[in-house]
Amino acid sequence: MKIAISGKGGAGKTTLAAAMAWLLARGDEGHSPKRVLAVDADPSPSLALSLGIKVPPDLVPVCEMRELIKERTGVTSEGYGVFFKLNPSVADIPEKFWVERDGVKLLILGAVQKGGGGCACPENVFLKNLLSHLILQRDEVAVVDMEAGVEHLGRATVKGVNALIIVVEPSLPSLETAHKIKRLASDIGMKVAGPPPTKGVFAVGNKLMGPEQIEFLEKGLRDIPLLGCLSYNPKIQEASLKGRASFEDNETLIKETRVILKKLEEALGRG
Repeated sequence: MKIAISGKGGAGKTTLAAAMAWLLARGDEGHSPKRVLAVDADPSPSLALSLGIKVPPDLVPVCEMRELIKERTGVTSEGYGVFFKLNPSVADIPEKFWVERDGVKLLILGAVQKGGGGCACPENVFLKNLLSHLILQRDEVAVVDMEAGVEHLGRATVKGVNALIIVVEPSLPSLETAHKIKRLASDIGMKVAGPPPTKGVFAVGNKLMGPEQIEFLEKGLRDIPLLGCLSYNPKIQEASLKGRASFEDNETLIKETRVILKKLEEALGRG
């Protein structure tokens, strides 16, 4: 199973990605433990903190490994009109740079943070090829924490993604972002989910404080299926301040994520 998680900045996608990865790796309620690769593809990587993983100080996001990217893409110069390989070798990258805890292997990709980042620059081409390899050619469960969009997903890669989950808060801006992401996903071939077995775009609510807010999301999401909701949870912020995993000593988050995973498996015809 390959899961990509997106949403408006601050909506809580990293919290959901960490909890899902941990539960899948642990094995839960009759499910056997799975080999899980958690991928941080956000411009401001923080999945390690939510997983409670201490990253070695010399380990930087893959997108910042300029010498490695130059070597693999064959870049010989910088600036306008530079030539480079569109299919660089990436198969050995995960094992070289992942870090592991509790059965979850974490690979920090990061994202290109500069004007014109959506263009075919060597860094973006390298990251897209690497993500394509992780989704299409490896057999671990992959949980990808993405930026607010589908920048890393190309038309070929999206065919291997079982679910794009958009995390939404009970606010109009968050709903607007959700529908924008859905449109972008549709443009590259990923449709809103239908009857199982299926694949497609789903939503998860976060920071909910009652049935009225759940109803607000259900109406605002329209045709995007809502898998479930995470309630407003002060323990997540407390864990962040103490450098602990977001799910540590947080039974509420674990129970709610367990429900979301079960509904996802049912929607995908795996329940």
